[in-house]
Amino acid sequence: MIKENFIRLFEDAFRKYWDMPAYSNYGENITLTYADVANRMAKMHILFEQCNIHPNDKIALIGRNNANWAITYLATVTYGAIIVPILQDFNPNDVHHITNHSESKLLFTSDNVWENLEEEKLTTVQAVFSLTDFNCITVIDRKTQNEQDDTDFIIERNQVKPDVVNTLFRSKFPHGFHKDHVRFVDKSNLELVSINYTSGTTGFSKGVMTSGNALAGNITFAIGTGIIEEGYKIISFLPLAHAYGCAFDFLTATCRGCHVYFIGKIPSPKILLTAFAEIKPNVIFLVPLIIEKIYKKQIQPLIAKPTIRWVLRLPFLDQTILVTIRKKLIHAFGGEFAQLVCGGAPMNAEVEEFLQKIKFPFTVGYGMTECAPLISFTPSDRFVPKSAGEIIPQMEVKVVEADPNTGIGELCVRGENLMLGYYKNQEATDSIIDDDGWLHTGDLGMVDEQGNIFIKGRSKTMLLGPSGQNIYPEEIEAKLNNMPFVMESLVVENNGRLQALVYPDYEAVDLEKLDQKQLEKVMEENRIALNNIVASYESVAKIHLYPNEFEKTPKKSIKRYLYATAFSDKQSADNQDVV
Repeated sequence: MIKENFIRLFEDAFRKYWDMPAYSNYGENITLTYADVANRMAKMHILFEQCNIHPNDKIALIGRNNANWAITYLATVTYGAIIVPILQDFNPNDVHHITNHSESKLLFTSDNVWENLEEEKLTTVQAVFSLTDFNCITVIDRKTQNEQDDTDFIIERNQVKPDVVNTLFRSKFPHGFHKDHVRFVDKSNLELVSINYTSGTTGFSKGVMTSGNALAGNITFAIGTGIIEEGYKIISFLPLAHAYGCAFDFLTATCRGCHVYFIGKIPSPKILLTAFAEIKPNVIFLVPLIIEKIYKKQIQPLIAKPTIRWVLRLPFLDQTILVTIRKKLIHAFGGEFAQLVCGGAPMNAEVEEFLQKIKFPFTVGYGMTECAPLISFTPSDRFVPKSAGEIIPQMEVKVVEADPNTGIGELCVRGENLMLGYYKNQEATDSIIDDDGWLHTGDLGMVDEQGNIFIKGRSKTMLLGPSGQNIYPEEIEAKLNNMPFVMESLVVENNGRLQALVYPDYEAVDLEKLDQKQLEKVMEENRIALNNIVASYESVAKIHLYPNEFEKTPKKSIKRYLYATAFSDKQSADNQDVV
């Protein structure tokens, strides 16, 4: 068990960093100190008491990244209740199901999410609160005439009395709320603190039960290895309801006295680059898709210019150009970050190779929600190209059913960060965690002698070539995605042949004023070029234009299962495109 207690980490942080800035909502001229956050958490604890919330009761939370989201999360876990973060991208039916399945008693939600929910379908929720101002949106009265409830004096006529909490707070702390008053619940690291419902590429959402120990393992590793230093400025734009963004942009950052700027808008490259320039963060956590888009829009057009291509071929002159590009890219991310940490998905090989070439300070980690999330990580100065980092001390990794020639097999993990199981789903738990405590990740890869993990793809997406060769469609897609007018792609098998769905870069298409036939011609040229750089058994027989972006999980992995039947038996790839 991790020696540092999860709840005590926050108790110590609020006392230590009392007067320092804690949270800001990007674009708003308000900053909360650690004292302000602790004060609001104390008021929420009183609210929970008056709403008759007991230890280990569930409280659901859904909304965009903002300070009130963070305060609700921390108030819940430090009170002793169990937080149920819900991704705001989930559709209303999923939200209804998750709140009911988790038996959540309270729901904190952004106003725009609440507009699409149906009160009568929230069968366990007793009250709903707004994340805008913490006002009560509605009280769902399920009492019969014979039932009594301790909350009658605060819940009345379908609303929570607004002055009750403040009155009780002033009565409890007549001389003001000070750092010495910060005293949170006593709760063992072995106990459940959160239930995260996954949205995976296989289409099944399960409630991952995360202990305080797993979260403390992630936090203490990030602090101990210097990923996040005291007082860092951090921009939080990854979904807080997802394990990756929650663990590092928020939980570790709070325990380290950082100033977190929450971005609630969709994190487009334009919005992020503006925020990086203004805030100048000290470390950046992101998914590869973001840096790949920046590379494709800003760097690739530059190095494609004939004069630049010519200079890059010359041994001495190329360094001048590469240094200039490096400075430009570092400046684009604010210029003051120690390293850029990519996680959630593999990085495009071409992008990674270029970043290595210009000595850009980045690294790639590996994890999953079931490990809260970290499994492997290496600082940027020791990062091994094409790897997903080195196995962290809190975890063990082994490869099962490895190919004797390549060493590639399924990665299995166990250790301090491992989940307690799937909530109310023992069958699913038993299917992924074996009798010896090893979690079978479903990822295919290998581990070198130094403990670096190299991931090839998902076991469920691996295809077999005509002579039994293993084909990893993600590797083919990475090459295709770097070709002209390709925004993203998906390689599938149809009638024994590999074919690719391509969502074009329509912005670039419009700039070049290409019509449909011209675009199809470019894609055929891309197909020929692709087949020249892949193995013969990886050749793509046809490229089909797809009209929309592929649907993705919160960590920006394509939900491949939605496109497994993109071609029906009646639809021959030779005579019809998917458009």
